[in-house]
Parts: sequence; C-alpha cells; structure tokens
Amino acid sequence: MSVSVLPESSLKGRASVARESVLVSARCSATGFKHIQLSHQKRDIKVKIHAEDLVYSGDDRYTVSAAEMAKYASEIFGEDVTLLTFLNQSYTFQFAAENYKTVPVRAVFSATYKPQYMASGPVVLHPDSVTVYGSKSSLASLDAVLTKDLSFSDLSKSVNGAVRLIQAPGVRMSDTEVAWSLDVVRYVELRSEVKIGARGVPLGTGFSVYPSSATAVFRCQFPARSNPAETCEFYIDYAEFQGSLTGRCVPHCDNMPAYVIEWHMEPEVFDCVEREEAE
Repeated sequence: MSVSVLPESSLKGRASVARESVLVSARCSATGFKHIQLSHQKRDIKVKIHAEDLVYSGDDRYTVSAAEMAKYASEIFGEDVTLLTFLNQSYTFQFAAENYKTVPVRAVFSATYKPQYMASGPVVLHPDSVTVYGSKSSLASLDAVLTKDLSFSDLSKSVNGAVRLIQAPGVRMSDTEVAWSLDVVRYVELRSEVKIGARGVPLGTGFSVYPSSATAVFRCQFPARSNPAETCEFYIDYAEFQGSLTGRCVPHCDNMPAYVIEWHMEPEVFDCVEREEAE
C-alpha cells in the first residue's frame, strides 16, 4: 500500500505543515475493498507527528524512522489495516523556517469572594507562554497573548478549567487554549502593633522614621498557627530613602511566615528624616 502523507507538527520555529507530501509505502494486511479504496486515494493524508519523533537532518529536513512512523499507521492507512512493515527505513519531510518569538500568556480574570475567603495567589496558567509565528512587523508589536475573560463571583473553593486565547492579528500561535487554576482558601485577619526599624544606615548618621510604630494587618490561612508579628521584622531600607524625592518610604518585612497570604501596614507610607549625629 502507498499513501501520500502530508505531516503536521509543532516544531518550534518551523511551519506547522510540511512543505510537500511524501509517499509512504508499506506491506499491510487488509480487505480487498480497503486495498481498492487506498489505491484510489487522491488527496494527501494529514498526519500530526509529535515533534519528539522528528529528527533534524539539515536545512529544513526532518526524518522519522520507520519504528516511530509505526505509531501513526492507523492514521495513515486506516483503523482496519494491520501494518506488517514499512518499505523504507525512514521518511524525510521538509518544514520551512518561520519568524517566531515566545511571549507570556496573561489571564483576563476577575473574581469576588464570600466573606473570609480569598485567593491564596494569582491565577496559574499552563502553559504560561506561547510561541507566535508571523512577519517581523507583526511580532515586533506583540508582547503578550491574552485569555478570554474569566469572571467569577462569591467564590469559596478553588476553581480550574481551560480557557481559549484571544487570537492576535496576523500571527499563528503554538497553542489556542491554556489550562488555568486558582487556589481559594479561608482566611483569618490578625492585627498587631509593630515597631518600624531601619537598615543600612551609615555609622554617624541619625535616621528617624515617623511614625515609629504602626498597625500590621495580616491575612492568614485558616486556622492561623500563631501571630505573625511575633517573628516578623519591619524596616525602612536606607538606600531607598536616599533614592526618594520626598523622604517618604514603604516598609519591608523579613521572616514572614508561609501561612500569611498577604499583609499591609496602616499607614502604608512613612516619613523618614536624616540628620548628622553630633560628635
């Protein structure tokens, strides 16, 4: 039996369809009707070949061994045909090179939550990037691919699914949809009065933070194991103060426990003053 095969594949940086078809011949066991049917086959049979089965052999050429080609026998000859052996040891196809770049996928997502519930992190996408193919001008203006809108209300448990990608004009994308997931947890809010220190202040330099204490608000995954304020250290980075125009800075935190989902300070910004110490 001989069939004209036009392979498709997801080779990175290459066309999705081979430049031309290749005649694939094999000894097969089939009914007489099937032999007649295949002998009158006029159109090319499109077969999706996994990229890992295609071995680069120079220029635009990729080779598939007969052993690997056997995986696709039912797609080539039909389900009711039994492959005995291919007449060639391998088959070579040409996939033209194309302009491409890899860009991130960004989720278009909005959600509201039931009281005392929140997301424990951002939406996770898989894959989180796609390869896009097109003209240099089309690729130059494309920095990301967006998902279709994902919108939820009153969430109290984790959600997941698949979402289509918005087709960017003038390009081909390696994926048309991605899997997504969002972890939703119950939380408890804890508030503590904490001191605000400073780090990186040179010797001989006076440095004051106003106010010197503030309220730290923690949202912790329920049930909270302990008060995070017992281990956290809040401070102003002197280097950031030097780079500021107004002397107003946002505090940092060290030793934040892993069970804290998010935190903020009240107030959020602090006034900092530098002065030389008297000798």
